[in-house]
Amino acid sequence: MLRQVIHRGLQSFFYKLGLFVSRHPVFFLTVPAVLTIIFGFSLLNRFQPDTDLESLVAPSHSLAKIERSLASSLFSLDQSKSQLYSDLHTPGRYGRVILLSKPGGNILHQADVILQIHRAVLEMKVNYKGYNYTFSHLCVLRNQDKKCVLDDIISVLEDLRQAALSNKTTARVQVSYPNTKLKDGRSSFIGHQLGGVMEVPNSKDQRVKSARAIQITYYLQTYGSVTQDLIGEKWESEFCKLMHKMQLDHQDLQLYSLASFSLWKDFHQTSLLARGKILVSLMLILLTATLSSSMKDCLRSKPFLGLLGVLTICISSVTAAGIFFITDGKYNSTLLGIPFFAMGHGTKGVFELLSGWRRTRENLPFKDRVADAYSDVMVSYTMTSSLYFIAFGMGASPFTNIEAVKVFCQNMCVSILLNYFYIFSFFGSCLVFAGQLEQNRYHSIFCCKIPSAEYLDRKPVWFQTMMNDGHQHSSHHETNPYQHHFIQHFLREHYNEWITNIYVKPFVVILYLIYASFSFMGCLQINDGANIINLLASESPSVSYALIQQKYFSNYSPVIGFYIYEPLEYWNGTVQEDLKTLSQGFNTVSWIEQYYQFLRVGNISATNKSDFISILQSSFLKKPEFQHFKNDIIFSKAGDENNIIASRLYLVARTSENTQREAVELLEKLRPLSLIQSIKFIVFNPTFVFMDHYGLSVTMPVLISGFGILLVLILTFFLVIHPLGNFWLILSVTSIELGVLGLMTLWNVDMDCISILCLIYTLNFAIDHCAPLLYTFVLATEHTRTQCIKNSLQEHGTAILQNVSSFLIGLVPLLFVPSNLTFTLFKCLLLAGSCTLLHCFVILPVFLTFFPPSKKHHKKKKRAKRKEREEIECIEIQENPDHVTAV
Repeated sequence: MLRQVIHRGLQSFFYKLGLFVSRHPVFFLTVPAVLTIIFGFSLLNRFQPDTDLESLVAPSHSLAKIERSLASSLFSLDQSKSQLYSDLHTPGRYGRVILLSKPGGNILHQADVILQIHRAVLEMKVNYKGYNYTFSHLCVLRNQDKKCVLDDIISVLEDLRQAALSNKTTARVQVSYPNTKLKDGRSSFIGHQLGGVMEVPNSKDQRVKSARAIQITYYLQTYGSVTQDLIGEKWESEFCKLMHKMQLDHQDLQLYSLASFSLWKDFHQTSLLARGKILVSLMLILLTATLSSSMKDCLRSKPFLGLLGVLTICISSVTAAGIFFITDGKYNSTLLGIPFFAMGHGTKGVFELLSGWRRTRENLPFKDRVADAYSDVMVSYTMTSSLYFIAFGMGASPFTNIEAVKVFCQNMCVSILLNYFYIFSFFGSCLVFAGQLEQNRYHSIFCCKIPSAEYLDRKPVWFQTMMNDGHQHSSHHETNPYQHHFIQHFLREHYNEWITNIYVKPFVVILYLIYASFSFMGCLQINDGANIINLLASESPSVSYALIQQKYFSNYSPVIGFYIYEPLEYWNGTVQEDLKTLSQGFNTVSWIEQYYQFLRVGNISATNKSDFISILQSSFLKKPEFQHFKNDIIFSKAGDENNIIASRLYLVARTSENTQREAVELLEKLRPLSLIQSIKFIVFNPTFVFMDHYGLSVTMPVLISGFGILLVLILTFFLVIHPLGNFWLILSVTSIELGVLGLMTLWNVDMDCISILCLIYTLNFAIDHCAPLLYTFVLATEHTRTQCIKNSLQEHGTAILQNVSSFLIGLVPLLFVPSNLTFTLFKCLLLAGSCTLLHCFVILPVFLTFFPPSKKHHKKKKRAKRKEREEIECIEIQENPDHVTAV
């Protein structure tokens, strides 16, 4: 009883709303248009891109950020970023170049050319307010001699050049890999500066035979001032231009350059590349909506309503964007998906209202027909819009740990609300005017009076075709002239009979089993998409650089800083063994290891604190080859006694080309050890900020949204029209969601912020299309399930097919945008639309004929009513025998 009361109450409310809109169409047409104009201007005036890529795509709350703060409080990260090598996530300003020799060549034989390029970088000048700045003015300085921090591979190249100038063979200069001895006696790790290395066979010291690539990084100082940052940005821009010029001058080398702004620039480049394609997509959707809303009947055809429906969603999206920028929102390329998401939901409401209009009786006044359409459609559309709002609202909650996802969901919530308002106001007003034209027998395109049938019979065939209002197709027995719509005709006359054929059903079951097996197989192979290049323009310099870097410099993981943040008895044999155990399997760059070796070579005993620290300060750190280790130790003095309160060393692991995944595994292995070991330490690399628990952070929004929708559907089991409708809806949405998840994994789509947003959208897209079909089925009163599903498809199939076809056709231009972000968006949304279409037109029509709800009780009720009616007629005849005689 409660279900019926709520349902009738909602229908009554929307009937009155439809009447109110139909009586004041100008008001409901004007208000949305004025809002769009106001907020549209704010969109133009307040547009501002978001330039902080880390805050957008890195987990907002992670242990890695806390570790970064602690590490920075101990040792300046700006001074140590040359040691803390990371692939693409290097903090601060910098310029980086990879020099690649031709296949079969040896980059070490081109030391002179590389040093010429290096000198050009050092001499490059940047003008700012009349002053010229070179690299020496902007570089990070070493503490010991206040010279610019340069990669040690430069020293190796200078040694090779000197050997060549003195007519010595380069073989006399010993270059080892990954650790090599420099001219000043220091041991240096060059695993990330020399790539594509071939070692001399059977070489004990891992001597380099040849190498394909060299990577050089130029680190700039960052003081936090706006002026310094502006000069640094100009230097990076000039650096990239210089590398392009050097590429033209040195055809025997391939140069790939990268700067700190490159990632953000190539991330934002997707929006610039997609602008034209989005306009093409809009044109395709407009064309599809116009054609699918047309009929041969010039009176009942509604091509302009299909066109105006799409424009309604466009202006609501413009208004939503204006509100976003007024509230100090900043644009980023992930927001490219919002027009497609909003269009997929909004046009569903448009086409459902059109279908609702076709189901109304023609003999009613147009205002009552609009009210009937609202009463029929807006209850279901309100429910699906509410679920959209709940799903994306949960995605915008504090539980979401990725800012890009949170911003997207917030914007999407505003878009959903405005879509709903614009459809019942702006599009409703358009429907009122179209209904008035139809009632007054005006042409749906030319808006002129349709002549009478006698007049048309005297005109040529082409004129009759243009002015045909369906009078020659109609008959006295025809109750619904709208059945001549080509989609409805196809479904009624051909498709419904075919899909419910008993011989087709086994093949549909087999098809679903294949679909489920592939989906399950894909769900077992899900990969997290922590790789930032998944969000960049595919032909951008950053992607080219990352691919070359991954190919030639992925033998070793990013350099992991190992920070011991509490005083430790380094002279204790047990502590030394613990340190050795922790660093086992790693290539270490460590003052501790070098100091222990120094003591062993000199046969020096330092088994107590005073001797250990005294020899360390007075002897070891005084030698030129060990002076740089002063930056890795923090001493404190209490009276006459010195203490080591903190120190650091660097760990590098041997890796394969899948460096990022292995770096995450290293972090997950090392971090728990810091809790159980007696040595208190933290590990940090700038890359960890982007990777720390990324998989959990990126999947949390879709889990929360899915849980929210599931909870709402379960709690409303006894409030909706029929509980089995919700039950079937949960099963259908789960099947579609898992299908999209599994198939996108098989299609090489990783779990990044774009694919997660698409999965949240898939939940709602599936509900949007399956809910009306299922609720109509469970409420149908025909004798058989087959007849019920036929009626459901006939009633809602047209709107579903119109919307999904418009949605999928609108995605096609995304294929031609050269961006990894749009490729991911295209793949996920294509799978969402295809899987929903498959369930609505193939799987559900067959499976609903097998399973509950049963329709037998409806059949019994009809038989009882017919029998009762026959008995009443018999009684009336017996009481009035003259009636029989008259008959």
